[in-house]
Amino acid sequence: MPGLWFDELAVGQTFDHPIRRTVTETDNLLFTTLSHNPAALHLDAEYMKDSDYGRILVNSCFTLSLMVGVSVGDTTLGTAVANLGWDEVRFPAPVFIGDTLRIETEVLELRESKSRPEAGIVTFAHRAYNQDGKLVATCKRSGLQRKKPA
Repeated sequence: MPGLWFDELAVGQTFDHPIRRTVTETDNLLFTTLSHNPAALHLDAEYMKDSDYGRILVNSCFTLSLMVGVSVGDTTLGTAVANLGWDEVRFPAPVFIGDTLRIETEVLELRESKSRPEAGIVTFAHRAYNQDGKLVATCKRSGLQRKKPA
């Protein structure tokens, strides 16, 4: 199991996830249409030609999902009980089709669960960077994480 137990995490611990992902037109098109988002800025290249960006913007919900998803294998796979929430989601720069994203995760906080003695609550900071090293997305994520079995 690649995920870490609550007891194996430490505040300040940082993960530079080895998975890198180039965002494709298909990724953006499928995610946007599956989530019923009709915004022209994600679907209409002609409309976007005259925009400030000059081309289609990747759906920010896809970027958020990819950023968190890439982190799972190194942090919570098989050890998470539940995702408790996302806070402070930000997109400081756009993501375009063809951008390659790398993800970094930092453990911000650990605390015991009051209702589940076999688990603890962890708060992660996730950061996504494009191929030029530009920060394109951030969020804090809280989750309920299993403790190592006795």
